[in-house]
Amino acid sequence: MNHWLLKSEPSTFSIDDLRKRPRRREHWDGVRNYQARNFMREMRCGDLGFFYHSSCPEPGIAGIVEVIREAHPDPSALNPESPYYDPRARANDPRWYMVDVEYRHEFDPFIDLRELRAHPELENMTILRRGNRLSITPVTIAEWNFINALGADRKR
Repeated sequence: MNHWLLKSEPSTFSIDDLRKRPRRREHWDGVRNYQARNFMREMRCGDLGFFYHSSCPEPGIAGIVEVIREAHPDPSALNPESPYYDPRARANDPRWYMVDVEYRHEFDPFIDLRELRAHPELENMTILRRGNRLSITPVTIAEWNFINALGADRKR
């Protein structure tokens, strides 16, 4: 099993939005970075990920999701009405992919960026590196376990 961090702006799609979806499931679409797309293509059913709120007053890890459907073509790339439209995308040769995720639980309060940065055990975590803007990144098992221990008494 692999572990991931998936970033979303809460004004666009938050962990609360996911929790309120039917069966608490949704596809993770709109990824338009090749490296993040390639990470997505490595995801397998059963992989777990941190749901990270980004580009907001207080960014941080809001909860955990599970991958329930592996990478498949993202149809928003073909829709001219979509903000994720890509005129170079073709139905018979997908350029962009998405996975489906399911809500597992939230951290309340969530684990904010300031708290993540305070722990030397996480100093090499991709999300904490200067200039990192990828919406999907791998998380090591040591990072995964450490963050879950931080959030152990915050699960709801």
